[in-house]
Amino acid sequence: MNAQQAPGAGEWEREDDHTEHLSVYRVGRFLHKNRQDWSRLEVYVYTEGMRASERAYQALRRDILNWELPPGSVLAEVELSERLGVSRTPVREAVAKLVADGLAEAQRGRGTVVSDVSLDDLADMFVLRRVLETESAKLAATSDHTEQFGPLARKFRDISHNLQVLEDPGTYYQLITTMDELIDAAAGNSYLSGALSNLRVHLTRVRRMAKDNPQRLAASAVEHARIAEAIANRDPLVASAATIMHLQASLDHILTHAETPKGHHD
Repeated sequence: MNAQQAPGAGEWEREDDHTEHLSVYRVGRFLHKNRQDWSRLEVYVYTEGMRASERAYQALRRDILNWELPPGSVLAEVELSERLGVSRTPVREAVAKLVADGLAEAQRGRGTVVSDVSLDDLADMFVLRRVLETESAKLAATSDHTEQFGPLARKFRDISHNLQVLEDPGTYYQLITTMDELIDAAAGNSYLSGALSNLRVHLTRVRRMAKDNPQRLAASAVEHARIAEAIANRDPLVASAATIMHLQASLDHILTHAETPKGHHD
């Protein structure tokens, strides 16, 4: 991409990340002129310089999380290299990273396959999720970075009225991602946010097993609003309690409505 010709981009500055072989462009129009004061709002354009193994990893990870590659799918190097347009070595590196993430596993006689998603493990996952997310919410509520949670709560309240007629809940899920990122940043504990990041990968797969029930999505939006409001009010106890209530409701919904997505069979 030629940064100078990008429509409406304003002023661009290029940085080369030689470790990851990326060319990164930050959109100057949205940022302060003084480099030291640049805000966190950044637009990244990954160019053809991105490592082939990283491109392969991101593509395969996305397909696994979206159930385009369901559990049990064989991750054959030759087939994947042809489909992804990269050589076998980057595919091998990408698959190794998926194994490290717990999204793939080696099976005797089959090679490496997409790992299974078991509802039997769901309760254990939610025990860990409860410990991590309640602590993170409490830390966020006692931090000096609570000012963004009031507006966020209002966004959740607003979208809760539209979810029952919203055909694509993607906007809602993006709002959840934003909230997760804000809580992680406010909590300021890299070990805690790292553990949550690893867990969320598996929770995304599990969530795909439950229907996007409009009533449940609307209720979930209100639950997220209550958590955000408690953090905005700097009340760690209410933030923790609201988080526990949300997680229990989510667990109950998944256990009640779980099915294999998109017609795939176990």
